[in-house]
Amino acid sequence: MKPVYEVDLIVEKYLNGARIDRFLSRHFRNYSTYRLQRMVQAGFARVNEIPAHPLQRVFCGQQVSIALVEPPDKTYEPEPLPLEVLFEDAWLIIINKPPGIIAHPAGKILSGTVANALQFYLDHQTGIRSLLRPGIVHRLDQFTSGILIVAKEHVAHRNLSIQFQKNQIRKSYIAIVRGSPQQDQFENRSAIGEHPTQAGVCMSTHPQALRAKSALTKFEVLERFPHYSLLRAFPQTGRLHQIRVHLADLGFPIIADDFYGNDESLSTERQLITRQALHAEQIEFTHPITNLCMKITAGAPDDFHQTLQRLRSA
Repeated sequence: MKPVYEVDLIVEKYLNGARIDRFLSRHFRNYSTYRLQRMVQAGFARVNEIPAHPLQRVFCGQQVSIALVEPPDKTYEPEPLPLEVLFEDAWLIIINKPPGIIAHPAGKILSGTVANALQFYLDHQTGIRSLLRPGIVHRLDQFTSGILIVAKEHVAHRNLSIQFQKNQIRKSYIAIVRGSPQQDQFENRSAIGEHPTQAGVCMSTHPQALRAKSALTKFEVLERFPHYSLLRAFPQTGRLHQIRVHLADLGFPIIADDFYGNDESLSTERQLITRQALHAEQIEFTHPITNLCMKITAGAPDDFHQTLQRLRSA
């Protein structure tokens, strides 16, 4: 059987003592451990040039070689969709996600996602289908536009995930909200949990919210209009729907937000913009491999700018 791809790998420190299938699954994330085990069992893997066995553990500094004689079995379907790439190197790709597209297949949506587009993009780079799997590191709601960081390989993905977990990454968003805050700078420290009667769908700052966790978002007013305001938000924690929930809690819901601003004003706001007016505009982080300080900015899409133009001319 002719191998699809042969590669030599060095065991990283954090995978010291891992079973060989687990080690390989970190490098080839489009393969199930079952399929990798099967290739090891068939004799297509070696450790320091000695044939490996499926239960073998590998240790830091060892060389692991494998011939990928079978195709990946848990890949995204590649689709040639447009991508706005803000930054790219051997470890990362950062894009400006348009509104209306989800990050990866979920539920009944199996195609047309960022992951499908990135899988096609990476396959074109390597020339080998699904050799790399796009590792989307953080969330961005379907109808929120802006910066999305994607790791090409497992060490970058792991190190970025640690930065997010430790709240070491600085992010800013712009939002158009209903109303006009009295202060130019303000914050919300209310804990966020699952809505007590709509768990799994909406988040809430309600005292009876389920599994509530501490949250902090800082805000500044950038521009005021009749009945509306343009804000910049600085989330200090990473709770689901955090900015949307905190603004609604303060009485300034993001316009056209059908979860947290769903009242008699929604139909009027939908004439301004057809989705929640929230855009992830900037992110600062430490590069997961080079340790360089990174600062990436993404311009807002046309619908956001058109909404601002309508408000300025009102």
